Amino acid sequence: MPNFEAGKFDVIIVGAGHAGVEAALASAKMGAKTLVLTINLDMIAFMPCNPSIGGPAKGIVVREIDALGGAMGKVIDKTHIQMRMLNTGKGPAVRALRAQADKILYQNEMKRLLEEQENLTIHQAVVEELLVEDEKIIGLVTQVGAIYRAETVVITTGTFLRGEIIIGDLKYSSGPNNQQPSIKLADSIRNLGFDLVRFKTGTPPRVNSKTVDYSKTEIQPGDDVPRAFSFDTTEFIMDQLPCWLTYTTEMTHQIINENLHLSPMYSGMIKGTGPRYCPSIEDKIVRFSDKPRHQIFLEPEGRNTREVYVQGLSTSLPEHVQRRLIASVPGLEKAEMMRAGYAIEYDAMVPTQLWPTLETKKIKNLYTAGQINGTSGYEEAAGQGLMAGINAALRVLKKEEKVLSRSDAYIGVLIDDLVTKGTNEPYRLLTSRAEYRLLLRHDNADLRLLEVGYEIGLVSKERYERFSGKKQRIENELQRLRTLMIKPNEATQALIRSVEGSELKDGIRAVDLLKRTEMNYDLVAVLVPTELDLSFEEKEQVEIQVKYEGYIEKSLQQVEKLKKMENKKIPDLIDYDAISGIATEAKQKMKQVRPLSIAQASRISGVNPADISILLIYIEQGKIAKITG
Repeated sequence: MPNFEAGKFDVIIVGAGHAGVEAALASAKMGAKTLVLTINLDMIAFMPCNPSIGGPAKGIVVREIDALGGAMGKVIDKTHIQMRMLNTGKGPAVRALRAQADKILYQNEMKRLLEEQENLTIHQAVVEELLVEDEKIIGLVTQVGAIYRAETVVITTGTFLRGEIIIGDLKYSSGPNNQQPSIKLADSIRNLGFDLVRFKTGTPPRVNSKTVDYSKTEIQPGDDVPRAFSFDTTEFIMDQLPCWLTYTTEMTHQIINENLHLSPMYSGMIKGTGPRYCPSIEDKIVRFSDKPRHQIFLEPEGRNTREVYVQGLSTSLPEHVQRRLIASVPGLEKAEMMRAGYAIEYDAMVPTQLWPTLETKKIKNLYTAGQINGTSGYEEAAGQGLMAGINAALRVLKKEEKVLSRSDAYIGVLIDDLVTKGTNEPYRLLTSRAEYRLLLRHDNADLRLLEVGYEIGLVSKERYERFSGKKQRIENELQRLRTLMIKPNEATQALIRSVEGSELKDGIRAVDLLKRTEMNYDLVAVLVPTELDLSFEEKEQVEIQVKYEGYIEKSLQQVEKLKKMENKKIPDLIDYDAISGIATEAKQKMKQVRPLSIAQASRISGVNPADISILLIYIEQGKIAKITG
């Protein structure tokens, strides 16, 4: 089939999953002429696994995407069937919102956004080859020979690269949910000299809700107060559907142990590395053999479908074994399986081949984002896609690219972990990965990032002005509480006694009274009423900033120290082999990662403080730039 010229664009996005849609919308909104190529238009923003958005760390990423001007938060706010705030009994650093999605409505809404976006063309096509000249991307070729040229290309192919579905001893070439896989593009990427690894993920069976006995399960309702991911959401869905909790049984565990020889994970058929934090039920039973039972959540896939996602029962065992497993779980004894669970193996990039902008080091103007970079999860994919789309457009617009630091955002932690440390298994974002998690909270994502979104061009002036008003009201109220004194009169003492606090001996600043564990903003406001019409979020922000002031200040001091290390740049032409005293492993790792700063170098696995000290001395002496030309 002869090739033909099909069009020229500023930015081309390959793939329209959760990374691809954010990359495409960002690029087009910023004014770059953008093309999205996807294998199947009906699978835009599809959720092949759990139909949910958010959770610990991940929910904060969604808020960050929204603050930067991305779409995920707004779309899930419009299309969820349930929303809950997790960890409400814990501190603000680990609170996180989680929504159960109507997965068809979510897809449709995201597709509508793409279709209506100016500067954005959407086309169904299979990309087979990347076109490169002088180590720079210039375009690509599709299955039908169409040549699309572009200044920048973002690859967001998810789990489609040489995808293979595995159920028992059955293995066949496929993308998720029996979609067409991407074979030749994987070959093209490998032929360009990129290192690829084989990863694996999986999904559980789906059952028909008509055949579930919910009386044997525990109801898990959504919150009865309005919740939203987007800072702009004003209309809330309160008509929510419950999820349901049940457990595996001794019989479940027995069936698995008796059939482990049929599991492709243990027979050797699966070669790829699976996600540590989302193991299959076989893996859970083997690794945690002392546990008598494991949680199983029954999660509706939408309002207009009977399909229920059996979370916690991810498996690649043969279908006849899966049927027995389902029947061994209370409430599912007579459940009809509508889809079998499966494992999927796919090719992923070794992410240390990327700069912090998500541009590849080997090929200029080529970016990758999402599960191709070794992550798991829709939220991690969307965060990367947004940043890759932003940077691809900034490159076209000849503006400085944007990198979020570890103290700016969980998205910054995610990308830095990938490009600096790499990953030997599908990466999942956790609150424990963020050393500045008290600064990177669910409640303050807009205060951290909305100004960045505005400067880039993804946040409207109207939205920015609303945000500025909110920011000013919070600051005004903090200042007011710092200056007002509360006297130990009877009204004050009575209020303090009502919450079992210690009565005042002397006058106290309002801000110091609010710091007390038993006090909250509304109680203090009774004693010192304000004329400011503060929203719930603004009151919450005042209270958190007051109560955690000492901890926040300590974190900010650590950030300042980090900035000094980030500002110590490593010369681009440095010759690590010329530095005596640095360990061989550290030299190898630094040559591979090519860190941009001393701070980034210090985060590389295998590089120790002694190596950093020697590196600093050599840089300060200015002796180690390679002699070129």
